[in-house]
Formats: sequence, structure tokens, C-alpha cells
Amino acid sequence: MTFWILALSYWIHLLSTVIWLGGLALMGLVAWPALRKGTLEANQWLSLQRRFSPWVNGSLVLLLVTGFVQMTNDPNYSGFLQVDSVWAWAILIKHIAVVAMILIAALVQVRIHPAMDRAALLAQQRPQLAAEQAAALTRQEIRLLRLNMVCAAAVLFFTAVATAV
Repeated sequence: MTFWILALSYWIHLLSTVIWLGGLALMGLVAWPALRKGTLEANQWLSLQRRFSPWVNGSLVLLLVTGFVQMTNDPNYSGFLQVDSVWAWAILIKHIAVVAMILIAALVQVRIHPAMDRAALLAQQRPQLAAEQAAALTRQEIRLLRLNMVCAAAVLFFTAVATAV
């Protein structure tokens, strides 16, 4: 039975990774350049982000649960915060990057998107000020998206290191 639980865990983990990375790639490599070129409107960008958020959140939850199952069943696992090998260091750094990604996602969903909503409401009364605020928020969101992509690359790199050990 443990074999099938582990196999199912790997499968769900891989599916969640594809959803999570696919969404990041879509936003960072397709939607953002379209936004910069003017072929994507700011409200479409925000709509894409909002549609993607539940998928990100669900994927991260599944990645955490399935990753825990996999980690504790790995022969290299010595115990909680037992950093005594290359594998353990790779997993620790990977987890730091995952925590950074969770914090970035929370920041975007809790602070940036509501501020964009407020800027949209302000646009009815003060279009110039709202446009400046929206542009600043979009720049901040893009910086966070880039940082999130760097963290994602780090997660994949340190996963590769741990797998190679």
C-alpha cells in the first residue's frame, strides 16, 4: 500500500508542478510581454491573475502535502532540520524558496490586487492619479512575478540536486 501512496503522491506532485509552472510561464512569458506591448489591457491582466490565483493556491497546497509524503519516505531523510548531507541542504534551500513563493503569492493576492481594485474605483473620479497608481502597482506586480520565477527556478534546481544525490 505504501508504494501506491507514494506513486500517487509523485503523480499529484508532478501535475501540481505543471499547473503551477505553466501558470507562471503563461503570466511571465506570454501575458506580461503582451501587457507591455499594449496588446493586453490592464483589466485583462488582472483578470488572468485572478483566474490563476486559485490554481496557484491549490497547486501549492498539493505540492506541500505530496512533497512532505515524498520527503519523509526518502532514504536520505534523517529527520526534521537534520542538515547533514548535500541532499538535506538542497531540500532546505528548496523549502526556503517555496516559502518565499508562498509569501510572494500572498502579497500579490492580499495587497496588490486589492490596491488595483481601489485604483480602478479611483479612476472614475481622478483618472490621472489612478493611472499613475495602476502603473506603479503593475510594475510592483511584475517585479514580484520575476522574483517568483527566480524562486521557481531555484526550486527546480535544488530538486534536481536532491534527485541526483
